[in-house]
Amino acid sequence: MNLHASLSYASLIHFPLLWAIAGFIILLAFYVRAVIGFGSGLISVALLTLIFPIKEVVPVVLLLDLLGSVLLGAYDFREMRWPELRWLIPGSIIGLAIGSFILADTNAQNLTRFLGVFILAYVVYALAMKPDRLPRISLPWGTPLGIFGGVVGSLYGGGGPPIVAYLQMRHLDKRAFRATFQGIALTDNVLRGFMYVALALLTWQLAIGFLMLIPPVLLGLWAGNRLHLRINQRAFLLGTLGLLTVVGLKYLI
Repeated sequence: MNLHASLSYASLIHFPLLWAIAGFIILLAFYVRAVIGFGSGLISVALLTLIFPIKEVVPVVLLLDLLGSVLLGAYDFREMRWPELRWLIPGSIIGLAIGSFILADTNAQNLTRFLGVFILAYVVYALAMKPDRLPRISLPWGTPLGIFGGVVGSLYGGGGPPIVAYLQMRHLDKRAFRATFQGIALTDNVLRGFMYVALALLTWQLAIGFLMLIPPVLLGLWAGNRLHLRINQRAFLLGTLGLLTVVGLKYLI
């Protein structure tokens, strides 16, 4: 692969193979996002960083995730559960701020291992209890789990696992789960977007590169949504736990 591979407009337009590979990765990531409501950032960053510099991948994926959150959120708008968001969003904002200080002063690798253990422990617990028989937790749990999700978002670019655990134990149906997750993801994306602009991580070249990757996002969301509407609730819950297992193992390895 070209040593100067970049997600900038100039690189993608001059090397169509790079554009095709990046597009395929994005399509796959957003197919998964539409099916179970989250995971596009993890898949995109994990695979794109095999080819492109991480300092370019993270801001471009942020823009793509922002687009995905807006589109899925608009599509599922009537299914959003606002009581959950009223507890989750303030906690997430606090967590993003805390995570920024932790990142500056702490070895994030040790925290990564802790997160991996937490995720896998939750998956084992959920499977032992059976996903559709998990205990129902009260709304105020949204604040501490929102804070945890915000911290994770600051450190690793996405606070999905703690939020997924909360929404599963609120026993939302698959459509409401996906819709509500987009609300918290949108908040996270916007706040981190301002941070990346302030840190000059997001350039015009990368912003135009993002525009070139919009078609595979749209195709992935369309195809994934067709499957989302067809699968039953149990398959949906098992799918979310399956992706959480992959995430947990990734953080441990």
